[in-house]
Amino acid sequence: MKNHDFHKKLLSLVLPIAFQQFMLSLVGASDAIMLGMISQEALSAVSLAGQMMFVFNLFLTAFAMGTSMLAAQYWGKGDSESVAKILAFVLRTSLAVSLIFCFGTLLFPRQVMRFFTSEQSLIDGGITYLQVSAVSYLMCGISQIYLCIMKNTGHAAKSTLISSTAVVLNLGLNAILIFGLYGAPAMGIAGAALATVIARGTEMVWAVLDSRKPGRIRWNMHYFIRPDKVLLRTYWKYSLPILGNQLAWGCGFTMYSVVMGHMGSDAVAANSIANIVKNLMVCFCIGIGNGGSILVGHELGAGRLKQAREAGRNLCRLAVISGIITGLLLLAVSPLILRFAALSSQAEEYLKWMFIVCSYYLVGKSINTTTIGGIFSAGGDTRFGLICDTVTLWCVTVPLGFIAAFILKWPVLAVYFVLNLDEIVKLPVVYKHYKKYSWVKNLTQKDESQKKDSSKPIVCSKNAAIS
Repeated sequence: MKNHDFHKKLLSLVLPIAFQQFMLSLVGASDAIMLGMISQEALSAVSLAGQMMFVFNLFLTAFAMGTSMLAAQYWGKGDSESVAKILAFVLRTSLAVSLIFCFGTLLFPRQVMRFFTSEQSLIDGGITYLQVSAVSYLMCGISQIYLCIMKNTGHAAKSTLISSTAVVLNLGLNAILIFGLYGAPAMGIAGAALATVIARGTEMVWAVLDSRKPGRIRWNMHYFIRPDKVLLRTYWKYSLPILGNQLAWGCGFTMYSVVMGHMGSDAVAANSIANIVKNLMVCFCIGIGNGGSILVGHELGAGRLKQAREAGRNLCRLAVISGIITGLLLLAVSPLILRFAALSSQAEEYLKWMFIVCSYYLVGKSINTTTIGGIFSAGGDTRFGLICDTVTLWCVTVPLGFIAAFILKWPVLAVYFVLNLDEIVKLPVVYKHYKKYSWVKNLTQKDESQKKDSSKPIVCSKNAAIS
């Protein structure tokens, strides 16, 4: 009965979050399909330009994970005022980062594209996309924090509705503005970027207006200007390692695109399609990690440490199963994707073998996303992910990838195989760390003790973990 209740609660969170993630991934898929109908170069250019949004999302993901970690625990103990304080100062930070990316892509798009590729046709197309879509960074920086708070305060379904509606709008506008349907001008790459801006703007306005309803967590000017210093220190203590982890992993992953971007247009196009399909397949796994993090956080916030540990065990089992299923599903649908992909014969050959590599990658990705990004972060155990990803990417796969591509001159597929070893390499260390149960902590109790004596640093209670 306990397992039945757990799975019922988990599915109520996982399905909306996974669906929301799936809908977001569909935007990239639609860009690839529609721009691929124009030319392979247009597809490749937007794929490389999209790496800036990928890096930006690393910051947003870190902010959201830190927000979720604390908000879930405070909401679990009924402290909505602290959740409002968290919303205010995280929004301030998110806005600052959003402005940097907005003006960076608007003013220096050529420098950005030259980092990823040396092919002029790809650079020109990427510049157009970056300049038109620049303002979307600001809109996204606001909406995603509001949607994160909604997920952690009992409104996950409404968060999914807002995000999914924006995605559907984006998909429709993509078709209209890229191809010039219904009398609209055929804008190509610029049309894809403009569609993103309109959809993100709609999402932002809806999320902000919804927060004004009764029972919602609202933005507070006082908390925005003068944040709670104790709560702020607690947030950054656990969020900075998450941010470091995201940047270490994400920038390392971006290096993969740099390597593939200098191996020719065929390699870029095949890698773009492979990443899009991989992102679609991993959505349910991400949902388990995010939904599980909220559930574990609620148990920890309520002081039910034994139940939190049991929830972590169930999540790990589900992660293994979902990883295997998604890997097999990818192999099953790959012939259909290859049939309709508008690629050159060489790019199609690359893609066929890339799908095989992605199938085992998804198993490792599912397990690591659930444990590192979900279970560990829910209990404030955020430093492990930073160390693990930094060592794996920057000491193993990225150096090996550069050596294989530019020194040993290995074929494209051999380089791709090396670059996708990171999730598998991490598995033994992640499992060993999970079994230590250092993630079974109640952060809100530590914060309360800190408020009573602000001169003492926030430390982990000796009785916080179940050995």
